[in-house]
This record gives sequence, structure tokens and C-alpha cells, in this order.
Amino acid sequence: MIDNKIKSICVYCGSRPGKNPAHMAMAEQLGREIAAHDMRLVYGAGDVGLMGAVARAAQAAGADTFGVIPVHLLQREVGKTDLTRFVITQTMHERKKVMFMNADAVVTLPGGPGSLDELFEVLTWRQLGLHAKPVYLLNQDGYWDPLLALIDHVIAEGFADESFAQLLTPVADVPALFARLEADARSMSRE
Repeated sequence: MIDNKIKSICVYCGSRPGKNPAHMAMAEQLGREIAAHDMRLVYGAGDVGLMGAVARAAQAAGADTFGVIPVHLLQREVGKTDLTRFVITQTMHERKKVMFMNADAVVTLPGGPGSLDELFEVLTWRQLGLHAKPVYLLNQDGYWDPLLALIDHVIAEGFADESFAQLLTPVADVPALFARLEADARSMSRE
């Protein structure tokens, strides 16, 4: 198990499978590794796309699962009611807050506008000093390279401090993520 400082991982990812089957395989691998490291999965409670793949794999491997879904997405995202804990919120904002508050770290897999919204909200909160939780970007096959280039552009154009890029840790795959989680947990323990 990774140090007791990181027990619960909030995962943001697509409610669609995407076109690259490697992303679905990565989502499943992440779910299994969360269980193997005796961690809890916190996610958007859907049973579709990458979101569902992470949850099903985590459950099958014995992980504690905590899902949060707003009432208006219960049908669209096929609310996964067989989780360890299933929370229904009234709004998207409430969903994001509950997910974040119940996690020690955040990981974003490939996804679309919803994943970007979730990611940038926690990055903004971190930039403002509202939290110090680690935020990781699973950049398999360079999926997030355009986003990383955009962040560099925003910094170069003077709309964010250079330190903004340090708030987000890109990793290439699931093994690299867990190696980084371990290293970050060790440094958190020394603080």
C-alpha cells in the first residue's frame, strides 16, 4: 500500500470509451491497481465509458468504491448503484465538491469537456492555495499533449505564473502513476 497519506483517489475521465481502445484498457488497469494498493476509488458514479471501466475493474479486484452523481445524470451516465457508497447530489457543482473532499489525490484520464471542467476546477483551487492535494494527468499515448502545450502557451503569454505548470503532474501510464504516488506520499509523510 502507498503510504497512509494517500488512501483515496478521485478519478476524472470520459463517460465515453473514446476511439483508442488503449484508453479503456488503461482505465481497467487503473481500477485494478487502486484495489491492489488498498485504496478507495472516488469517481462520478457512472457505469459508462472509461468511468464505468475504472469502477468495474476496481470492484472486481475488491476495492472500496465511492460514486457521486447528480440526479439529472442518473439515466444518462447509468448510475452504478452497486458501489460501496453511492451518493446522489442535486447539482454538478455539489458532485465535484463531494468527490474532491473525499479524496487525497486526483487523477485525470482521457476525457472530454466534463473531465476538463473537473481538472481545471481543482487546479484553480490549488493555484489559489485552497488545497495541496496532488493532481496527476494520465497522458497515455500523448492524449493530453495539446492541453500541456496550451498550459505552456498561457504561461508564455503572461496569463498564469510559471508555477502553474508545476501544479499538474503528467505521467505516461498507470505504473508511472503509482511510482509517482509512492514518491509523493513519502514526501508528504516527511512534511
